[in-house]
Amino acid sequence: MSAANSPAKRVILLGSTGSIGTSALKVARDIPERMQIVGLAANSSADALVQQAIETGVKHVALTDAAAAAKARAQLPDGVALHTGTQGLIDLVNECEADMVLVAIVGTAGLAPALAAIERGMHLAVASKEILVMAGEAVTEAAKRKNVNLLPVDSEHNAIFQCLEGHRHSEVRRILLTASGGPFRQLPADQLPAVTVAQALKHPTWTMGRKITIDSATLFNKGLEMIEAKWLFDVPMDKIEVVVHPQSIVHSMVEFADNSVIAQLSHSDMCFPIQYAVTWPDRVPNNLKPLDFAKLAALHFEAPRVDDFPAINLARHAGTIGGTLPAVLNAANEVAVEDFLNGQLTFPGIWQTVERVMTAHQVIAHPTLDALIEADAWARREATTLSK
Repeated sequence: MSAANSPAKRVILLGSTGSIGTSALKVARDIPERMQIVGLAANSSADALVQQAIETGVKHVALTDAAAAAKARAQLPDGVALHTGTQGLIDLVNECEADMVLVAIVGTAGLAPALAAIERGMHLAVASKEILVMAGEAVTEAAKRKNVNLLPVDSEHNAIFQCLEGHRHSEVRRILLTASGGPFRQLPADQLPAVTVAQALKHPTWTMGRKITIDSATLFNKGLEMIEAKWLFDVPMDKIEVVVHPQSIVHSMVEFADNSVIAQLSHSDMCFPIQYAVTWPDRVPNNLKPLDFAKLAALHFEAPRVDDFPAINLARHAGTIGGTLPAVLNAANEVAVEDFLNGQLTFPGIWQTVERVMTAHQVIAHPTLDALIEADAWARREATTLSK
């Protein structure tokens, strides 16, 4: 079937009021003939979710926060079913008739609805890297069993996905994840303990939520992406490297056996990877801004400062060991970031806490989902204790 004749893909959007969610809604407005929103979910942004429901005409929405759900219930149009709590995300997936679920929920809350979507045979567009970091083995095995596509929405992984198309797995020498370097790329190491929350939230390139913005500043975001890439593209951790690229025009690269490198370039706009994940394998015209190479001037690349920002090495270790350790790294980081935002930790205290929790953990190889959930809970308790 040609792109012109392909039907609109019915998409459930988990995390619709966040930055990824609002970008996905822009894409749906831009290419309505290819993308139809049929379900929406958010945590606590009741007013925004109600407006989105009215705009899209969906019949199913979910709010995990009880107070927000009570507020939204009185505002939603007649005929719109409201699902509540964490179970509400799973109910939303099970009640909607959809082709794809786009998971853009920060943290591990997206894991259960993602697995529910796979069991229903829905393709998964993954913007929440924690799903694959925590449970990459379980998610990829379930997707293979149900013949479901895992389509990356992160700009870096979507770029790699595009670079790999048409190439054999055996031809790949290295995957090169690009990183902006965050706001402290050139800050001397001895000044990192004095970094403020306001400074850490000023990302030089992207406008994102608070947690992922802090992760970008510590480079934990890139570390998590390394583990995610391991599962998405079935490559060992020693073939995944990070290169700092402050302009964020080259979104990632793949080096092949013949030393050729293929890169994907575009402006820093999440609508690009979202659209490609939804319309794949087609490329569809849109209203997004094209690159003007004459105005780009120069593109710069440099090695990450892994001694000053240990997150990349911690993630490489977790991804290499595997088992429950990536889930522990992820959970400890979530707690440490929240403690930093609340003024309970210094900026370097984030990675120091994560390292201490990882060191204390007894790794379980090939864990069940129950074991992963327990490891996640243990790591959160341990990190909370350390921050006091």
